[in-house]
Amino acid sequence: MISIDRFEEILEALAEELPEQFYEELNGGILVDTGHPLHPADEHGDLYIMGEYRVDPAMGKYIVMFYGSFRRVFRGLDEAALTEEMRKVLRHEFRHHVEGRAGVRDLEVWDEEQIAAYRAQSREEDEKGQGA
Repeated sequence: MISIDRFEEILEALAEELPEQFYEELNGGILVDTGHPLHPADEHGDLYIMGEYRVDPAMGKYIVMFYGSFRRVFRGLDEAALTEEMRKVLRHEFRHHVEGRAGVRDLEVWDEEQIAAYRAQSREEDEKGQGA
């Protein structure tokens, strides 16, 4: 896995790929956190939060990318593949920002559907494990 310094370098390059307009009202910018938080819906210690768009009364609007989560989930990837995963997560979080500014919730709904599918799959796996 790459160092946190290299992670930040790649993230900076990925951020530069995006149009300036995407940054409007993103007054807190993009931050890197060394943590590896689990999603509240996690059931098996494997549903890590990779990135997060935050709106905070004190800090404003900003994106957090979790280096620790990338280390745990993508530790076997080479740099090119890891960069692509970082690009996906960063653009996902920017989409939350852009949609939030437009009053659209499409990505939030999609995220909720993904969590529902995760929970259903977890229940199915648990049921299979109990029947074995």
